[in-house]
Amino acid sequence: MKLIGDGETYGYEIVETLKKYGFQEISEGTVYPLLIRLKKNKLLYSKDKASPYGPKRKYYSLTEKGEKELENFYQTWLELRNVIDVVFKDYKGGATR
Repeated sequence: MKLIGDGETYGYEIVETLKKYGFQEISEGTVYPLLIRLKKNKLLYSKDKASPYGPKRKYYSLTEKGEKELENFYQTWLELRNVIDVVFKDYKGGATR
């Protein structure tokens, strides 16, 4: 949802961006069902646009509900990250007790 929140985008572009971020095993077969589910839950809307490279592309954007959900997820992530930082604060990495 974060990638869609950055601006209107389409499925293949999402896959390629995720690969650039290091998710090498991600595939369209993983992303498209998620997009369909997010749209069904009214977190995304889509519109078809002409592509200069072939058939029309379905571009996705966040709905207002989707923007709120993304913000809620981000706040939850920040809280979780803070807790994990506290838990691992004194961790020495690989050292046995």
